[in-house]
Amino acid sequence: MKRTTWENIGLFIVFAPMIALVGFVILVGTALFSSDRFYMYVIPIAVIASIVLLAIGLMGRLKGKTGKRIIAGMLLAAVLSIAGNEGINLYHKSFGVVGSEVNLGAYKPFVKDTKAVSLGEDAGFKVVQPLPVMDGATALYPLYASFAQAIYPQGDYNPINSKVRSTKTQEAYAGLIKGEADIIFAAGPSDMQLWNAKTAGVELKLTPLGKEAFVFFVHKDNPVTGITTEQVREIYSGKLTNWSQLGGKDAAIKAFQRPEDSGSQTALQRLMGDTKLMEPLKEDVASGMGGIISQTADYRNYPGAIGYSFLFYATEMAGNGKIRLLEIDGIAPTCDNIRNGTYPLANDFYAITAGSDNPNLDGLLEWITSEQGQKIVEKVGYTPILPSS
Repeated sequence: MKRTTWENIGLFIVFAPMIALVGFVILVGTALFSSDRFYMYVIPIAVIASIVLLAIGLMGRLKGKTGKRIIAGMLLAAVLSIAGNEGINLYHKSFGVVGSEVNLGAYKPFVKDTKAVSLGEDAGFKVVQPLPVMDGATALYPLYASFAQAIYPQGDYNPINSKVRSTKTQEAYAGLIKGEADIIFAAGPSDMQLWNAKTAGVELKLTPLGKEAFVFFVHKDNPVTGITTEQVREIYSGKLTNWSQLGGKDAAIKAFQRPEDSGSQTALQRLMGDTKLMEPLKEDVASGMGGIISQTADYRNYPGAIGYSFLFYATEMAGNGKIRLLEIDGIAPTCDNIRNGTYPLANDFYAITAGSDNPNLDGLLEWITSEQGQKIVEKVGYTPILPSS
């Protein structure tokens, strides 16, 4: 029995909102559990196309071979689009990431098979209650976890929420300024972190512990083996844009950056000096309710990529075997070259305090700068301030 026009309109009024509601639920679920912007566009298009098909179908225009071809063509387009997007995603994921999360639990003190190093002798100082709260940069967690293993009482020190934790450089500075940590281990503060401390009426005290190389790396197959300090500035200001300008292949330079106020980003900003730093590469990430936010993209070792970090983190904690460190001004970033002062981008790292009244803090600072503390600095893989005995 043929439906009347009003019956078709009624069916459309019933089913079109249902399709829209289902599409909205799928869109929210995608926003919550996926960072792929592709689907944030595809889902609304699919909903609109489905509603249009519903309207055309109720008008009786999808009957016969023509209707089947239209539906088959739309399904084929959808399948090919999704397959193409997933293929592109697989291609990008085939390039390893440096800067992704590492397993800090592997360095947790006082656990079996920990990577935290052993002093190899009784420590000349032991911390007693109340224990100073340690925090700091991810790259330095293996160091201060080893300090804790040598001088803290045995216990369960979870790297997330214990007295020996790692919340990353930016959060560690914020916690120190607020009094939530007694001592942090990190590179020197950024201008913003200094301003935050001053605004809070807090004075940061920096105690040098050792030196570490600020390093730049490329894909292992990139023929460029070294660049100058000035070329680093030219790359990150946008003046140099192609590897052929540096004796490499004709390929665009993808210059990755790190998040603002991270230790390595602060090191880059200081290296740039008065040269303006270009906008970082971005990635779009779906927020909880379907919006799109931009954040600094993690380094992937694309053939044309360049990124930066600190030597220990890049090679020991997050290295993937598919990157190669660049020489800077003709000098390779090695511990020997940091020690002898020839590598030009060697930076101090610090134990940083902000006026905590913890009674054990002075003894802790004295010990980590002593011969035993510096021995741990060297055993972890950093270059100590004190010369090796």
